[in-house]
Amino acid sequence: MWLAFAFLSAFLLGLYDVCKKSALKDNAVVPVLFLNTLFSTAIFLPFILTSAEPVTWAVHRYILVKSCIVLSSWLFGYFAMKHLPLTIVGPVNATRPVMVLVGAMLLFGERLNLYQWIGVSLAVFSFFLLSRSGRKEGIDFGHNRWIWFLILAALLGAASGLYDKFLMASASEGGVGLRPIVVQSWFNLYQCLMMGVVLVLLWWPVRRQTTPFRWSWSIPLISLFLAAADASYFYSLSMSGAMISIVSMVRRGSVIVSFLAGALLFGEKNLRSKAVDLLLVLLAMLFLWVGTH
Repeated sequence: MWLAFAFLSAFLLGLYDVCKKSALKDNAVVPVLFLNTLFSTAIFLPFILTSAEPVTWAVHRYILVKSCIVLSSWLFGYFAMKHLPLTIVGPVNATRPVMVLVGAMLLFGERLNLYQWIGVSLAVFSFFLLSRSGRKEGIDFGHNRWIWFLILAALLGAASGLYDKFLMASASEGGVGLRPIVVQSWFNLYQCLMMGVVLVLLWWPVRRQTTPFRWSWSIPLISLFLAAADASYFYSLSMSGAMISIVSMVRRGSVIVSFLAGALLFGEKNLRSKAVDLLLVLLAMLFLWVGTH
């Protein structure tokens, strides 16, 4: 059952990426991200206000760390999303679980079987093929700063995934044993407060010298789809037997939705060569699914 919620999270995450790309097109990154955190906080604020569950300062410290990790990942990822084709951003993000895999093996003792290793290998190979496709669009993976922003966002996202497993795992398994809704609601609030500081101190004074902000209805949709995707993701991790390395890999299946959107909605180029990379990602998902059964 945890795998089914992982696939649902992947689909919703794909819609989240599509809305994010739409909202960031010719738009200022910082206010878009601030509004994203604001709307996400509004979604979960009723839980904070009505919950009788005590949240100690020790718990808040754990959640604050997650907020810093995720917000840093989002800042790098939003800038990369604005300046790179969606058909490149999606597949690069699809390799993120390889980083999670290494961390999961080192920290949680998770082990993969042959089918799962094949899936991981295909995902890694797809990254090198994508770099070749990127060169056709003048994107040098070694020297393009937005690619490096994307990689940094992926590394921080992988760290967040490992930290989620620690937060959600029971005390008997070496974790903190937090409920997903507690983490999700409070870390959104903390992110909103931190982005508010960034907005006021860093963006507002120079707003007239940078890309102007424009409202888009894609902005609130970012928060809605992300909240639903994260809820599915956290619920999957909370189930007995859930493997963070597999959940994170399956979530990268969102590349299917984002790739189709890049082709149909945003008119991106070199789709034939990128489709090979997408096929490898799909095969990786298939081998991982077979491996879990």
